Amino acid sequence: MVRRLKERFEKKFDEEIRFFKGMMQGPKSVGAIVPTSSITARKMASVINPQSGLPVLELGPGTGVITKAILARGVKPENLVSVEYSEDFYDHLTQDFPGVNFIHGDAFDLPNTLGKFADQTFDCVISAVPLLSFPMPARVKLLEDLLDRLPPGRPVVQITYGPVSPILAQPDRYQIQHFDFIVRNIPPAQLWIYRRG
Repeated sequence: MVRRLKERFEKKFDEEIRFFKGMMQGPKSVGAIVPTSSITARKMASVINPQSGLPVLELGPGTGVITKAILARGVKPENLVSVEYSEDFYDHLTQDFPGVNFIHGDAFDLPNTLGKFADQTFDCVISAVPLLSFPMPARVKLLEDLLDRLPPGRPVVQITYGPVSPILAQPDRYQIQHFDFIVRNIPPAQLWIYRRG
């Protein structure tokens, strides 16, 4: 029992160190001051329909907290495609989650980054990309690219730490829904859903 607790503590501490290292090396690739909480990760993963038969696209897995929640939702590792910009995070993710299709690349260039998955239709998108670090036109372009990869009505879930949607409302092109405000995340997190149709 004590050994198990010690191992869990060491793994958690290793994740925190890796997170802070990533934040110091590339603030634009890490959007928070601590990793996403497991409560937030579970809420984000709750939109997945494991019976759809379609893979899930994850953007910005970081230390893997959200990845773990996606797999716990019933998604098989081979049905998860996950794009990570940080090489250090990517290297650890491939060790920690064997079988998941991790891609080291840029979420803002998905046609090239996704490679063999470029023409794939996904069930939904779970995104922790730090959108507030990028200009609004790039955010809108990314969202529309993501929505093009989903069946009508299926969601893109985005975490952010600002008080309003990180993507400008354009009701003629997509719908925005405030999904949740999670106080038990540090800092408190806002979750937004974007969809078409």
